[in-house]
Amino acid sequence: MNFWPEIAWRTEGINVVEPVRWRQLDGLMGAYWQAECQKGAKGYYLADDPRIMVYFNDVSANIAVSNDGDATQRPSRPMARAVYIPPGVPMWTQSGTTHRFSHLNLHIHREKLLRFLSPSVGRSSALAALTRPVELTDGGATEVLARLIVDELVSPAKPALYTESLVGSLFAGLLDIEAEIPERSPGRLTSAQMNRLNAYMLTSGGGRVGVADMAASVGLSESWFSSVFKHTTGQTPMQWQLQRRIETGKALLQNGALTVAEIAGRLGFTDQAHFTRSFRQTTGETPAAWRRLHDS
Repeated sequence: MNFWPEIAWRTEGINVVEPVRWRQLDGLMGAYWQAECQKGAKGYYLADDPRIMVYFNDVSANIAVSNDGDATQRPSRPMARAVYIPPGVPMWTQSGTTHRFSHLNLHIHREKLLRFLSPSVGRSSALAALTRPVELTDGGATEVLARLIVDELVSPAKPALYTESLVGSLFAGLLDIEAEIPERSPGRLTSAQMNRLNAYMLTSGGGRVGVADMAASVGLSESWFSSVFKHTTGQTPMQWQLQRRIETGKALLQNGALTVAEIAGRLGFTDQAHFTRSFRQTTGETPAAWRRLHDS
């Protein structure tokens, strides 16, 4: 069946400079865009099915992207060279300069992608992979496959099966499929994003911060942030945050000016018992015992 994606989108200041080359195939659609962005150009995109964007030139210095609101209003990150966007995940873009770009957009019906992946990795692993966003800063083999697909969009010369196989390989190579390649990671937070997150956490004074607020500080949706954060740090956002709060607690204990109960309140624990329990689970000592051992 020919497939036409369900996607809500709007753009301002983005102009096509060459005719868009697109092709519908069985359960998928590909489009090759060559366009110019004016300074301040904006875009919004929300698709019901999985999709991939591959840029053929580095636009990281020109295009900012956010998954949690207008990129002009929320913290954002540079656009990667290759991006997998899960179904139902919105994307806002903002251009900081006037520039030209070319990219491949691939949309695939969710069930077609599951049928392609499930025989090799199992349906549950395939379903999980579809929910995990991926961003690659280096095109590598992904760009090679993307260029082969573009050749068939611009000037079809081989059977449709050839192009469909290339698209399947591109999705399989880019998706974070743990059953196949556990060492792979989806995107990772950049050093700049971690610096922004650390600065934001400092403004909380060591208290508890919600995952949604942590995600907003680096321009990501909560689900996207939780996924890439685990692959960046090896911890969930709340595990990482608790470790930071305990480290702040150690500094306050060593300072000696506050009681354990006061420290618990300052760090956002419900009470002294909650702080003591969390501290012991992390350090093996109660706060009072740790203070005695490290009393200078």
